[in-house]
Amino acid sequence: MKKFHLAIATDNLPATIADYAQRLSAEPCVVVENEYALWRTETLNISVRRDPACSTGTVRHVGWEDAAATDFSAESDVNGLLWERFSAPVQAAEINEIWPEADYQPRN
Repeated sequence: MKKFHLAIATDNLPATIADYAQRLSAEPCVVVENEYALWRTETLNISVRRDPACSTGTVRHVGWEDAAATDFSAESDVNGLLWERFSAPVQAAEINEIWPEADYQPRN
């Protein structure tokens, strides 16, 4: 199954987590304090991250969480928008590599 992935830049992670938790009616499945949060719903994989290279509220990239993906891939579309493709375990490995303290283990 594929879930649409949306990655958004923020400069206020606590406020963003509160807002998106309400909008998605779900708490994030992983939070790295003041750095990153991830929600995985039945249809959506959404992450928010402090990223000084991006203006707050901008889309960092989009893509697919795809259970069939065995590794991470990325390519830009005709508009220059970055599309990523990964599985939940591949995403978890990336999160844990960047933030080892997260010790994130995805469910399902």
